[in-house]
Amino acid sequence: MTGMDRPRRLRRTPAMRRLVAETTLQPRQLILPMFVADGLDEPREISSMPGVYQHSMDSLRKAAVEAVTAGVGGLMLFGVPRQEDKDADGSQASDPDGILNRGLRALVQEVGGSTVVMADTCLDEFTDHGHCGVLNDSGAVDNDATLRRYVEMALAQADTGADLLGTSGMMDGQVGAIRAGLDAAGHTDTGILAYAAKYASAFYGPFREAVASSLEGDRRSYQQDPANRREAIRELALDLAEGADIVMVKPAMSYLDILRDVADRSTVPVAAYQISGEYAMITAAAQNGWIDRRAAILESLMGIRRAGADMVLTYWATEAAHWLS
Repeated sequence: MTGMDRPRRLRRTPAMRRLVAETTLQPRQLILPMFVADGLDEPREISSMPGVYQHSMDSLRKAAVEAVTAGVGGLMLFGVPRQEDKDADGSQASDPDGILNRGLRALVQEVGGSTVVMADTCLDEFTDHGHCGVLNDSGAVDNDATLRRYVEMALAQADTGADLLGTSGMMDGQVGAIRAGLDAAGHTDTGILAYAAKYASAFYGPFREAVASSLEGDRRSYQQDPANRREAIRELALDLAEGADIVMVKPAMSYLDILRDVADRSTVPVAAYQISGEYAMITAAAQNGWIDRRAAILESLMGIRRAGADMVLTYWATEAAHWLS
């Protein structure tokens, strides 16, 4: 047996495994997605995402403070308007008094400076047709008309004091248009978290409930085809050239190869979004007693970090941060 390689020496005890661990998972690397809904007096649980809520303004503030106290790195806010306030152009998205912009101001007031406040810069929650942009006369998403709306939305969000704007619509040229609009208005310090590779995924299902989506049909004409890998690198290169400060891959767990590709090539920090369907699957399996909930959550997050994510958006951010602390 002399001379045999024995890798198990470095796995023998918890202290040894901790010493030689190649990947770290820390609260500061976690970002909590949050939903604020218009007209709520108390939080409303999302049935397909047990433990996740549409917040009232008061519960939003409380949950934000809890997350920051636990040490999370950032908060990503999505707005849920009343159905009657949706229209073809998503006008609520750029209204300073719209639910998302009110929520962003509340977060900046409550925890600004203690964490990074991020805004979802997309129209899908606000349009009566549920698409991420405005439609032309034939019913297709009009890319360039949508860019103009994104700029208007971005300026309203920057005015709230949000630190980062999350360009999630997958329109061509969105990062460049928003960057130019922000700079022209004097918002040179507002950053862009670009959804560089966002795939048309079946795992978004619970999110549609979370934001009360009005979508009929799908988004395959603008979100990426799950069959394509090289295309993500093309999207990455474009977003970097247009001025992205952080880039993101979404979803995470079914796209770890894409995440690794992006992380190997990106010159800016890389994020990944552990999406609603991923949350729902682990939650359901744990509720049925089929897996160890805590172990599965932490392993899934470690896997995303190991694949190259500098930061992870996860609905478990606060809870996992408590565990890790």
